[in-house]
Amino acid sequence: MTRQEMYPTKKSLLLIAAFLTLVGVQTVHAEERTIPLVRIAELEIEPTSLPAYIAAVSEEIEASIRSEPGVLSIYAVAEQGAPNRFHFLEIYTDQTAYERHIASEHFQKYARTTQSMILSKRLIDTVPVRLGAKANLSLSEPTKR
Repeated sequence: MTRQEMYPTKKSLLLIAAFLTLVGVQTVHAEERTIPLVRIAELEIEPTSLPAYIAAVSEEIEASIRSEPGVLSIYAVAEQGAPNRFHFLEIYTDQTAYERHIASEHFQKYARTTQSMILSKRLIDTVPVRLGAKANLSLSEPTKR
């Protein structure tokens, strides 16, 4: 095997760097790297409140992604066959970012607006094992099946 075959070319390295930048991965020293905070929430919503709840949570997610650098992603999905059961996957840069998020004006508005709509809530702390993303997956409007 030649030296050229063993080592990546400058072009290959540039492509790798561009890819990592596109998917939001930052290169830092190992001792500076923080593990993202990943939370899962399971909520049951009063069925008659679904349209209002979806509007409120959509507004909150949009504001969080747009205005909070520490909010990496928030995904909200409803169970097929049980549209009032929601599951959220939230990823923050760290604990401080999460604390800023729940203290934000838009989250506090969401909490006040939806408090009476939520029948049950379960918050699950997690330990990230492997996180990956192919592309920025974002739906600007709630989907209907």
